[in-house]
Amino acid sequence: MTLRSKPDQDPIRLRYGWVLAIACIFMMGQVPATALAEPVPGETASDDADESAEPEAFAAEALPAEEMTEAEAATAEESLEEAQEAIDEAQKRLDEAKLQFESRFPYDKEETEKAAGEEAIGPGLLSTKGRAKKLQVSLNEDGSLYLRFAAWLQVWTRAIQNNPGTTILGKEDAWYGDVGLRRARFMMFGKIFPRTSLLMHIGINNQTFRNARKPQLYFHDAWLEFEVSKKGYFSMGGGLLYWNGISRMTNASTVTFMSLDSPLFTWPTNDRTDQFARQLGLYAKGKFGLFDYRVAVVRPFTNYDPATALPTTDVGDYNTAANTWGYSGYFQFQFLDIESNLLPYMVGTYIGAKKVFNWGLGGHAQPIGITYLANVADPASIRKRALFIASSDLFLDIPFKTKNGGAATWYGAYYYTDFGPNNLRNGGIMNPADGGDDPTAASAGGGGNAYTLLGTGNSGYSELGFLMPGSVGEVGAQFQLYVNTQLSKWEAYQDIMAHVGIGLNAFIHRHNAKVTLEYRNRPIFNGNGTVQSRKGNSFILQMHLFI
Repeated sequence: MTLRSKPDQDPIRLRYGWVLAIACIFMMGQVPATALAEPVPGETASDDADESAEPEAFAAEALPAEEMTEAEAATAEESLEEAQEAIDEAQKRLDEAKLQFESRFPYDKEETEKAAGEEAIGPGLLSTKGRAKKLQVSLNEDGSLYLRFAAWLQVWTRAIQNNPGTTILGKEDAWYGDVGLRRARFMMFGKIFPRTSLLMHIGINNQTFRNARKPQLYFHDAWLEFEVSKKGYFSMGGGLLYWNGISRMTNASTVTFMSLDSPLFTWPTNDRTDQFARQLGLYAKGKFGLFDYRVAVVRPFTNYDPATALPTTDVGDYNTAANTWGYSGYFQFQFLDIESNLLPYMVGTYIGAKKVFNWGLGGHAQPIGITYLANVADPASIRKRALFIASSDLFLDIPFKTKNGGAATWYGAYYYTDFGPNNLRNGGIMNPADGGDDPTAASAGGGGNAYTLLGTGNSGYSELGFLMPGSVGEVGAQFQLYVNTQLSKWEAYQDIMAHVGIGLNAFIHRHNAKVTLEYRNRPIFNGNGTVQSRKGNSFILQMHLFI
């Protein structure tokens, strides 16, 4: 419409029209931030922005006349300038809202970019590029509220050289073979309401032909969380937690290990004051630029029995009558790509998908969590002190700048563990031996595949992996060589405990489907804390599927 001067123009109707248009523009300029904070199906920030894209249309409809005086034209021009300022302000708010959304949900943006142009095949679990899709249900139109389901299974086939003196079903064999379920898990998590999330995780571990049939499912994780800060600075939650302190490996994802499995000592209170590395409590997490943190206040589990609560030796052990809270924290600087903290599970290797360099510090403490006797001959000489663990670690994952890909992954960590004087703990994954990991006269580390993996002292752990450039076959399988080492100097042992593993990963569908073969060697210790031999060999083949 063309504006022309005309003496008989109705100035009152004109002004009302402009006032109405400007009011609409200002109202729409306020909507994006509100819509982001409380998204409602059908009422998103982008929908409102589309409606405000043509404010002139609203103004034009409010003009019933065709001409105006010069003074009225000047007033109209001034009103147009004010309207343009309002439009600019609305656009600025929209841009800020978009940046805020992308900073809060970087994983959504990344998955969207990966899936762009990929057509679903079969039942929709795979794209045409062979990438696994998430089993996810959107709870609103824009997908910001959702419920996701996951499941994974790890099957182990093993050949183990048993420790000296081991018997299995009354028979002493030098070697042992079996097939077992290392993990069989189901998980459900999601953002159910704005700024409100939950996670529930059930399953079983470590079933072999020597375990009870029909093992009972139990909760590994069960917590809820509230997002206090919109920008991700602070969230808090509570329940049965895996938001652990100490180190990256203490918070490890069991589906993205680079090595076959955890070195176990990185879950130092496993099944003593926790439930498979989980404890009941409250936690807080957040990010400030490069800084990422998680802290927790927990109520450690106890197997308190009045008959056995008092110590009987001068060797430190868990104080089952401690009745105190525990405190955990892990703090890291993420110098390159920023990792998601939506869930606590930390990735073992990104297989070339990210460029990561992190430095972390962490620990766990429980007041009077350890007890022992100062003098074995005096039952009254009870001493109590804090259970204390501290760690520092580095994680580096660098893709190669080559045409066919490839990457290098390295993790290194130092641990200090204090469980009281001369404390030692033996263990072996799915140990087949009669009597479990109880020490025998022939081996201080215990029977079967057990070894002294934990105690009071200092430990170092490192693993290095090399993802070979290129891929094989129609599915694009990739291969990764790796080596890992645990070196520990326990207070009670004279010699260093050194555990070594060398393995190969075949990523058929990245971490969703992979096969791992690892050779392991553990030391056999004498009762005086010296290494007797290194005849603790084993070969493990893992078949892994995750969706």
